[in-house]
Amino acid sequence: MILKIYTIEHPVLRKKAKNVEKIDNNIKKLAEAMFETLKTVDGVGLAAPQVGKSLRMAVISYEDQDLVIINPEIIEKEGEWVDIEGCLSIPGVEIPVKRAQKITVRFQDLNGKTIVMKAEGMWARIFQHEIDHLDGILIVDKIEEDVKV
Repeated sequence: MILKIYTIEHPVLRKKAKNVEKIDNNIKKLAEAMFETLKTVDGVGLAAPQVGKSLRMAVISYEDQDLVIINPEIIEKEGEWVDIEGCLSIPGVEIPVKRAQKITVRFQDLNGKTIVMKAEGMWARIFQHEIDHLDGILIVDKIEEDVKV
């Protein structure tokens, strides 16, 4: 099922999302629908608030790898890197955003298994972007002025 992607004016995008308490069939179906939706647009990640669900989960599809992240938290950051980012909830806008170059993130997968993963470069950027969505933060809140990308 293709889901509607909410845009910047929708209040769900500005709320801190709630933890997923139980990974049940509804959560698994939501993840499946989010992947299906993501594959119809030009994006690498989609957070539950972007499809109207105030839940701490997102899907990432990058470099032929699909990942569901549930209740993610960044536990370590290293370095800085400014690069251009876009957002499916702000169509047509691309802006420079400063992010950590390397991160360590902890999350649960669809089986409820806790995973600790190190990510760097584009993977780190995608994780940070999607986790920002779960905290009600959009790229327009992170604009870097007068920087070279």
